[in-house]
Formats: sequence, C-alpha cells, structure tokens
Amino acid sequence: MPGAPEAARKPTLKKAIGPKLLLFFVVGDILGTTIYALTGKVAGKVGGALWLPFLIAFVVAFLTAFSYLELVGKYPKAGGAPLYIHKAFGVNILTFLIAFAVMSSGITSASSAAEAFSGDYLEAIVGEDVSGWAWLVAIGFLALLSMINYRGVSESVRMNLVLTCVELAGLAIVIVFGAYALFTGTHSAEVDPDPGRLVRFDPDTSPLLAVTSATALAFFAMVGFEDSVNMAEETKNPTKTFPRALLLGMIITATVYLLIALVTSTLVPTDTLAASDGPLLLVVKAAAPWFPPVVFSLIALFAVTNTALINMMMASRLVYGMAQERIIPPPFGVVHPTRRTPWVAILFTSIVAVILVSSLEIADLGSTTSLLLLVVFAVVNVAVLVLRRDKVEHEHFRAPTWVPVLGALTCAFFASPLSGRPVTEYIVGGILLGVGLLFWAVNLLFRRRRATTFDPAKLGK
Repeated sequence: MPGAPEAARKPTLKKAIGPKLLLFFVVGDILGTTIYALTGKVAGKVGGALWLPFLIAFVVAFLTAFSYLELVGKYPKAGGAPLYIHKAFGVNILTFLIAFAVMSSGITSASSAAEAFSGDYLEAIVGEDVSGWAWLVAIGFLALLSMINYRGVSESVRMNLVLTCVELAGLAIVIVFGAYALFTGTHSAEVDPDPGRLVRFDPDTSPLLAVTSATALAFFAMVGFEDSVNMAEETKNPTKTFPRALLLGMIITATVYLLIALVTSTLVPTDTLAASDGPLLLVVKAAAPWFPPVVFSLIALFAVTNTALINMMMASRLVYGMAQERIIPPPFGVVHPTRRTPWVAILFTSIVAVILVSSLEIADLGSTTSLLLLVVFAVVNVAVLVLRRDKVEHEHFRAPTWVPVLGALTCAFFASPLSGRPVTEYIVGGILLGVGLLFWAVNLLFRRRRATTFDPAKLGK
C-alpha cells in the first residue's frame, strides 16, 4: 500500500502510564486548583453550607464518569469527548466546537492555576509586593510547564505523582489540624468556630439558587476525568485500567473535598473565605497558628502546579488527537522524533494559555471552565446512547441506560441560566467558541478538500 512504510515509521505516542500512575493522575487533577484556590469563591456563592455544592457536583460527575468509562473502553484513543461525539453524530463542525470547548476548558483551568500560583499563597512567601509582578510570574509559570510537557509523558506523569503526594500532604494538614482544633478548642483566638454555619445559606438569595450557582462553579473540579481519557493512547491496557482508576480516584477525591469543606466552613467565616484565593491557608492559620505559613503556601503552590501541568497535558493531547483525525490542520499532530511528544500542540496551547491569563480573573476562568465542561458532558451523555448501535469486537464496560440519561439532564441544568449563572460567563464562553468557529473557517478555507472528504468512520481507527 503506498505510503504504508512511511506511516509505519511515523513516531507514535509512548505507552508509559500504568494503573498507579493513572490513579494519581486522576486524583492529582481533581485535587488541585479548585480546592486550594476556589473553595472560598464557592463559599461566597452558597454560604456556610460549603459541603453541599461539592457533594452535588460529585454526584453529577459520577453519572458522566460512567458514560466516559463505556466510551473509553470502546474507543481507547487520544481525543476524548470530540472523538466520541464525532462517532455519534458525524457533524464536523460540532466535533470541532466540542474539541475547542474541551481544549479551552483545559487551558482556562491551567490559566486559573497560574493566577492562583501568583496570588495569596505566593504573597505569603515573598511578601505583598508580588501583586505588582503577578502577571509576569503567571506567564513564567506557564512557560515552565510547557517545557516539562515537551520533555516527555513519562517525566510529566512522574512529576504528577510527586506533586500529587505533596498536595495530599497539604490537604491532610488541613483536615487533621482542623479537626484537632475543633475537637480540642486549640484554635486561634481570632476565629470563632461555628458548626451552625454548615446549614446556613447565602442570605442574599434563595437556598436553592445559592446551591445551584455554587455547584455550577464547584464543577470546575471535575475536569479530571476528561483529562484522563485524553491520555488513553499513552495508557497500558486502557480498557481494563480506566474503570478502576477513575472510579477509585473520584471516591478518594470526593471524600477529601467533603472533609475539607466541613472543616473550612466551621473554622473560618464565609465572608473571609470568599475574599481570598488562598482559603486553605486561612484554615491552617486558624487551626494551627504555630504552623509556618510559608511551608503550607509552598505545598499549595505545588498543588496548583499539578493541576496546571495535567490540564496542559490534556489540552495538547486533545489537539494532537484531532490533528491525527484531520479535524484540525495536520501540523498540530506532529510528534517530536526524540521526545515523542506533540510539540506543536504543546506550543499552541501554551500560547493560548498566556493570552487567557493576561485577560481574565481567576473566578472568571474557573466559571468558564465549569460552563464549557458541563456543556460537553451533556453532549457526551447523549453520545453514549447513540453509540450503543456501534458494536465493537472487544469487551468493554457498559453503563446502565438511566445513568447517561440522568447525567445529560443534570449537566444541561447546571450549564443553563436556571442554575444562577451570570450572563458574563456565557459571554466569555461565547467568545472562546467564536474563536473556535474562526479557526474552523480558516481550516475549511485552506484545507477544503480534506474537510469535505473526511470519513467519520475512520475516526479513532
């Protein structure tokens, strides 16, 4: 077959991720920027009942996770949601927009982590003057991540392993010190712990709207399993590895989130939490005034670094997967012959991240990430039902039919204005998707022949 020898010599992604590394990948991605930097913003929306929106977000996420497990078992390729949606509907422009939405969610998540890195935690280490050059710190941070990502997936996931252990240690400090302070009364004299806050809601709105709007933001944490499926092509035996790693990882992270929420809301007043992008540092100061703030701030910086690294890996692999299927220009799928990483995709996603971190605030980035993910997850839950007609030869996980149905409905609700989302979030999301449409038009203009002869049946084959 003409061209076959050349295709055989083409560099492919390296299968370097086993079950343990994948588990740490999922845990490290979910336990990151949201819990370290955006917990206070969620509290500002819901009030003292901080635990409730996180609980609801995890329930909704579990429904969608089962759909992802069925799909990644059937189609273990890099590409994730866009690949599944293209197989289900075969509409090129829909595939492109979903791909761009997922990519944007990863980049906005990494950008929010970059802003968190240059915020209150860094200020606790180097002093208040950091606010004057926080923008430069955030860009330097993204540049460093791009170099790690370029170096190789083995190095990246092993760094993820180390960073995940560090961030788990930081969360253990919050939970253990916080619980000890609450039970023994050895907390700082500057705080007045109040368990009653756990059942109080934002008085400026109805309890239902407070919970739904906070849940819509709390869903920011759930980018983890979309990130992980985009690593399928670099995972050993993904059909068997993913179900256990993903579900176990979500159970671990849900438990940690709920414990952190209970301790945080009991110890620190809601308005104090809402004003900070370093809320867990406030908890440590309240629970253990003797503990060096610099040490915990360093741990927090490692945690947000972990989130950013994983999201930049996901975004670049998604771009690579789409380029391999000719949905975007093929140069984005070029793999470095020595490092065996998609270096063009890494460069592109890093540039977009720099633009975003230079333009938006951390809360806007988090809300935009959540909105984009919820829209994508709603469509994925529909796609899994459509793809039941597509049979594959190998065995794979199959979700009960009611799960994706309920998942689609709940995701659509939390993405809608009914959940209390402000109009500004839709404006930011619309701008990002508008940029995606512009890219689609450019791709169609310069590669019209490939766009019109694209065979959906070959996607992921």
